[in-house]
Amino acid sequence: MTMTTDSSALETLDEKSVERDPIKQFQLWFDDAIAAKIPLAEAMTLATATPEGRPSARMVLLKHVDDEGFVFFTNYHSAKAVQLDSNPYAALVFYWNPLDRQVRVEGKVERTPVEESKLYFQTRPRESQIGAWASPQSSVIAGREVLERRARELEDYYRDREIECPGQWGGYRLRPDKIEFWKSRTGRLHDRILYEPMSDGTWSIKRLAP
Repeated sequence: MTMTTDSSALETLDEKSVERDPIKQFQLWFDDAIAAKIPLAEAMTLATATPEGRPSARMVLLKHVDDEGFVFFTNYHSAKAVQLDSNPYAALVFYWNPLDRQVRVEGKVERTPVEESKLYFQTRPRESQIGAWASPQSSVIAGREVLERRARELEDYYRDREIECPGQWGGYRLRPDKIEFWKSRTGRLHDRILYEPMSDGTWSIKRLAP
């Protein structure tokens, strides 16, 4: 990773002073990224794999995080959804370059309840709701005009009514069994703090060599 020489590189990440709960630690860092006005601070790399172990990665947006895990939404017919349904383990990576910070998350993924997906869908901009219906995500199409024509048809169809959530669209929740916080330090002696769940419901906290 590219090293920086600004003051953020002088900050420390210490296993003795971090939050005991990694979700609280994540929220602190996420709030810092928002306060720093980092564009799309909620963007994260989602890595999945086929049952045979062939990996695939793409950017998605974090929509919610709490003690239950990290939530994102997608088309259930997409390539990522097909992989998650057959191999329900995934990894997430957040990288906030201006802060020299990275968070890695690994765990098992499950679909969110239908009602949760419907509630979130109603908060999306109308154009995004139309897009969810118009796009057969990850399918081969003849050209962009296919999408644009379908979007126009849907706009006419839903002109005077609420757009319901498509049955093939919804959320996934990654329940973490490993969360690592990375902070850039000079000389490439970076700070790495790893959280792993323990049987009593708390988290172990360990420092890793960079």
